[in-house]
Amino acid sequence: MIARRTFLFLALAVGLSNRLPAESAPAVAADPAKVAASLPMADSLVRVNSTDQPYNFDKPWSKRPPFTRRGIGVVIDGGKILVSAELIANHSYVELERPASSGKMGADVERVDYDSNLAILQPQDPAFLAGTRPIKLAASVPVGAKVNVVQLESNGAVALTPGVVTTVTVSGYPADGIALLAYKLSTPLQYRDNSFTMPVLSGDKLAGLLMRYDTRSQSAEVVPGPVIQNFLTRAARQPYVDFPRAGISFSPTRDPQFRHYLGLAPGQSGVYLVSVAHGSAAEKAGLKKGDVILRVGDSDIDEDGNYLHPEYGKIPFSYLISTAGLPGDKLPIRVLRGGKETTIDLPLEPRDPASVVSESAILDRAPRYYVLGGLVFQELSRSYLREWGADWRSNAPARLVYLDEFQDELPPDQGKIVFLSQVLPADTTLGYEDVDPTVVEKINDRPIHRLEDIAEAVQHPLKGFHKVELESDPGVLYLNADDVEKSSQDLRDSYGLPAIQNLDDPATKFAP
Repeated sequence: MIARRTFLFLALAVGLSNRLPAESAPAVAADPAKVAASLPMADSLVRVNSTDQPYNFDKPWSKRPPFTRRGIGVVIDGGKILVSAELIANHSYVELERPASSGKMGADVERVDYDSNLAILQPQDPAFLAGTRPIKLAASVPVGAKVNVVQLESNGAVALTPGVVTTVTVSGYPADGIALLAYKLSTPLQYRDNSFTMPVLSGDKLAGLLMRYDTRSQSAEVVPGPVIQNFLTRAARQPYVDFPRAGISFSPTRDPQFRHYLGLAPGQSGVYLVSVAHGSAAEKAGLKKGDVILRVGDSDIDEDGNYLHPEYGKIPFSYLISTAGLPGDKLPIRVLRGGKETTIDLPLEPRDPASVVSESAILDRAPRYYVLGGLVFQELSRSYLREWGADWRSNAPARLVYLDEFQDELPPDQGKIVFLSQVLPADTTLGYEDVDPTVVEKINDRPIHRLEDIAEAVQHPLKGFHKVELESDPGVLYLNADDVEKSSQDLRDSYGLPAIQNLDDPATKFAP
């Protein structure tokens, strides 16, 4: 089998580093008076040390060696601490540390949202935050605004690196599959004692948390205040609801002939709906492929899908759905359909987890798997594909990459993509050791749409054999049912399997 390397999904953007190398360009010195004036900011900061241990998707019953990440937490109202979700992903223990005194305390994760790369911590003893000062959020920061990126020296001193907001846009977040408001900065950061969860200040308020940094261009992307505020508002509600998504894709309408074909009048603008995801909020509202979106809320949409924000200028209209709105709200969408205009109320709601064929990230929980006589079956996920390294789109099995990329175009009743991920050498699998990862279609003549289907199918062997039908060569595998039953304990002993299967419901993922 091809050798693979594992990368946490949040650290994979090309040209981006989650650690700032020592050879980064030196920071531009800030005004000493301003630095001195900002030192009370230390009362709003705590160090966060997280021991993280991700699962091994190549061997989904095991974990990789633990490692430690260190970052900065920002004290917010309610005796809570705001950090990036990346910092505590797959954590086994989280520890807080006061920068000046080095006093330490364990922390619990109250809420984590990997879509927005944000998490809330609580000290196990509230007294740990005595004397701290909650920081307030900056409602918005315009292009051209001057900001400061906050880091801590090893002695606990606050270090500020100035930066300038160069762009405000809607950008893809590390979790994949969602685009939220983001600030882009120009700032010459240096490596210091921490490289995760670096706060960004606008004056004495929190403008956002640094999400990515490119040492070559000295540019950064920031989770901005409006996204943080949206997250905090939803975190205060029960039950917690993820960020809203419409579930649509569109194309521009710049081509004059295309505009004429669509029936757009001179001076009229909008975007053409290319697809509407099954089970999405857009489908439920009645939006259809071929509609032309003319207006979202009170804002006209141009031919590229942008609208004019009063502070940010032109930004994609998806901001109105994913960031400006909250679950439960409705957003009027003006569309052109068949030459006539109509208004459709779009409910702002998250994507239904049951409609997701291939999850973008599996974190804080074990991967699901089923071992049948040495055949290891899993459900397709982006986390598995990333096991093939930074260039996984080229190195991973092409068919699985395709199914992950175009999952929204699969039939509505597709369910999950169950595939044979590997073959464990055993007496029951002689001759099958070189079978490559491939999609499973049927077992014992029963269609397979999720791992639970395998558990049901193996209860019905065919003439004493399990018949496994694959999408590609060798096409069909046969296992003696009695030998499979007898091999379970040997497989557990030989390969250190805690169990022959893990069918835990994904709905029980870490979400305190």
